[in-house]
Amino acid sequence: MALTWERREPPLTAAAVLAVGDAVPALAAATRERLTDGARLGVLADDTTLLVLGDERDLPWSDGAHYLGHDGELLLPTTARPRPAATLWRAALGARPGDLCALVPGHALVAAPPAPATDPDALAPLASRAGW
Repeated sequence: MALTWERREPPLTAAAVLAVGDAVPALAAATRERLTDGARLGVLADDTTLLVLGDERDLPWSDGAHYLGHDGELLLPTTARPRPAATLWRAALGARPGDLCALVPGHALVAAPPAPATDPDALAPLASRAGW
């Protein structure tokens, strides 16, 4: 099935921020700062993707990142709506009950929900890739 996007009004409340590729180091550095300041965040990371979950007021700001909100059980860009409907995409992506599922233009993520992050230094390798 072909995925298209349309503008969403009003926007969803942000519940996560996702960085892919070159945007990862800046988000990693901003997330380290928020954790140091006491924010409670969930973090999923690998070499090319960083997903940070938390309350909107606790999320870090980072240029080039996608801010996501909940549309049912799917995390989507706060200002975009997928077509066909979001309810169809969880199953299409192979998500099982309890999986975290995010969809942005050009990328999808299905994973177990992360435990809250408590160690800002755990993000140091990702943040240092671009000299952050």
